[in-house]
Amino acid sequence: MSGHDQKDDKQVTIVVNGTPYPWPKGSDIAYADVITLDIGSYNPDITYAVNYERGEGNKPEGQLSKGGKPVKVKDGMIFSVTPTGQS
Repeated sequence: MSGHDQKDDKQVTIVVNGTPYPWPKGSDIAYADVITLDIGSYNPDITYAVNYERGEGNKPEGQLSKGGKPVKVKDGMIFSVTPTGQS
């Protein structure tokens, strides 16, 4: 990654718990990816609720689950990550 703030045509900005992150345009994002962006690592022994809004087309909002299908990213998509306390 380079240290410039310029957005290029190959990336979109997604927001995870209030923090913007660049993500490759047209790609998918999975449960573990969102958690890793938020806390810096992914521990499969900890369960999180991962919700999103402002998503693609016919699924503008929903939830990502451990082992579930990833979703296609869209510029301005918003994710929230909350530990559930379950393991």
